[in-house]
Amino acid sequence: MVDTVVCYRAPSTVADVDAIGDWLEARIDASVSVRDRFLDVHRTDNLAERFAEARVPSPYDRKTGNTMLGTIRYEERALEHPEREGGVLYDGAQVQRALNSALPAAERDLETLHVAILDRAIGTWGDHDGRWHKRVNVLGQPALISVPGLYEAPAKPEEYYKEKQRHALLSGDAPPREVLENQVEGEFLIEDDPRTTDALKGYVLQAYHYLETGEAFCAQEGCRLYNAHYHEDLIEAQLREPAFCTAHARLYEQREA
Repeated sequence: MVDTVVCYRAPSTVADVDAIGDWLEARIDASVSVRDRFLDVHRTDNLAERFAEARVPSPYDRKTGNTMLGTIRYEERALEHPEREGGVLYDGAQVQRALNSALPAAERDLETLHVAILDRAIGTWGDHDGRWHKRVNVLGQPALISVPGLYEAPAKPEEYYKEKQRHALLSGDAPPREVLENQVEGEFLIEDDPRTTDALKGYVLQAYHYLETGEAFCAQEGCRLYNAHYHEDLIEAQLREPAFCTAHARLYEQREA
């Protein structure tokens, strides 16, 4: 039984982890606390090297890691100045192992769930198609929630990619947010979206649900525990009513005010 959940802030993102913690505590039979950034609270001497080892150099190569001195120096700077980090994909399983090792032994039990909200892009390898896939979360201890993954992992409408490519050909850079929102039909989240906090609530609940029940995701589209592969499904699951399918509403709506 999980009796304590510790959520960690991601100060370089728009995610309001304190609000997420309040939302979660109103729905589960466990106490919820919020701490500062995981990579600051549980910093270890080899953490920069562990991130370097977890780097994904190619989307189609299973091998990971670049431990050249320059890469480790980059990771050290990213730990100190997270707002400068970006554009790197990390193996979520390796990052999870590194962060688990960084936890104090007294807090590594499964009665205390740690949820690290991260400003890093994380992925898992797909044996079925031989490539890396970005993820919003990696369940387990600690659970990893990637804020960039919320924007980048689920597929956006096809028109989004066409418009982005067209704009890049004309101007040489990515189109501004308002261009994409005005010219692309369909709903999707993009970087620093004001809906980020609300959308992440269900992913944090998924982490609790997995450790508490052993069930990874809900098969019902529209439930906050559903593992959405498209942005339109993500918005339906995380931002629209009803919040839960019938089965999970019995578990997680009973404490609503």
